[in-house]
Amino acid sequence: MTEAPAPPAERVDRELLRIAFILVLGTFMATLDATIVSVGLDRLTEEFDASVAEIQWVSSAYLLAVVAAVPASGWLAGRFGGRRVWLAAIGVFLVGSVLCALAWSATSLIVFRVIQGLGGGLLPATGQALLARVAGPGRTGKVISIVAVVPLLSPVFGPLAGGSVLAVAPWPWLFLVNLPIGAAAVLLARRYVPVVPPAPQRTAFDLRGALLLSPGLAVLVYGLTEVAHDRAVPATLGIVAGVVMLAAFTVHGLRTRSTPLVDPRLFARPPFGAAALALVVLGASVFGTTFLLPLYFQSGRGMSAWEAGLLLAPQGLGAAAGSVLVNRTISKVAPRTLVVTGIVLIVAGTAPFTLLGHGVPDAVVVAALVVRGFGMSMVGAPVMNIVYSRIEPDQLPRAAGALNLLNTVGGSVGTAAVAVILENRLAATGADVPAAFGDTFWWVLGFCLFAAAAATRLPRTQPRKG
Repeated sequence: MTEAPAPPAERVDRELLRIAFILVLGTFMATLDATIVSVGLDRLTEEFDASVAEIQWVSSAYLLAVVAAVPASGWLAGRFGGRRVWLAAIGVFLVGSVLCALAWSATSLIVFRVIQGLGGGLLPATGQALLARVAGPGRTGKVISIVAVVPLLSPVFGPLAGGSVLAVAPWPWLFLVNLPIGAAAVLLARRYVPVVPPAPQRTAFDLRGALLLSPGLAVLVYGLTEVAHDRAVPATLGIVAGVVMLAAFTVHGLRTRSTPLVDPRLFARPPFGAAALALVVLGASVFGTTFLLPLYFQSGRGMSAWEAGLLLAPQGLGAAAGSVLVNRTISKVAPRTLVVTGIVLIVAGTAPFTLLGHGVPDAVVVAALVVRGFGMSMVGAPVMNIVYSRIEPDQLPRAAGALNLLNTVGGSVGTAAVAVILENRLAATGADVPAAFGDTFWWVLGFCLFAAAAATRLPRTQPRKG
């Protein structure tokens, strides 16, 4: 019996693009939900008669649940198969969304946001690993360049989408909007996304590592959040406990004979270490800026949430345009060249915000955001392509989990750090809001330069084909 002829490359590309689009729906839904609720906190405060400190946990609980879930994504995908875990994560996320819409108090909403976050935390890493496995090393770069732009767009369009929803519908629709997206993703995935078998050698779940890593990260992020709220005792306890638990996990990961939840040795393998550092610092810069600018537009210039979101939209347009360029050049240009060029553009787009105290015209803000967005799209996809194209297929889920974990933690830590810096600068400048924001952006600029230094350690050569 003769083998069927191989499908033409053009058809294969169409199939890959279709799979990438389907998996992007899950990532988009999860990352968008992290920010879409932010503009509705005032409405929720009134609805549940809650304090600002209490309702803030609607956002913080989701973030902590995401941080806690990401480390387990690699083991779950290796044990049960990427598609099965991805579909299950969509289901958990949608159940959490329905429960959030039915919440009767601030406490119940916070609990249901945890359920949502556990599902949402699994989606990006599982989707990326599944897509890289289906594409193979030779085509990973092109499809990852499509997927990688989504986390850059979501923080920009989240507040805008949230403001639009609240303008025409009650608050439960902040969560119910996920249902049609999730249902479409499930139906399409069951039909078009292939089943990728689990890892041939099944490893036991690293329970000790899970009890140290996920809670340690969550407690650390909680401590940093409390620093931003100027609560000394819980901040100190959280940071100290988190650091101790993460140190204990590192020792455990190096000594254990079984496969740890996240292998610390991965970070010693080039180019993983440099790639991870670049993603951590990039996450701090991206999410730090996404936190600062809407706050500046609303508190420093008196804009509404809708107006602030609209002014941020050019960053998303720049990211979309940059992803087109990356898709066309990622297999031709050295990874380090793309990443360093992208970081240089981010630096150029960040520099004008250090002058907010002297007045920056809207036209300059828009141009700077377009440049920043363009640069950001040139970093994430090449970095992930470097790692995914140089690692063994059975290691892809754990590598994807580690990279997404670091990017998430970088964003969390970066947001908390700039919040603390901003508060200190507001006190030092006598409540001169524009000057305080301008001073804080010097730190964001420093994050970018640190990422550039890490990027110079990335390889010059193209990933291997296969």
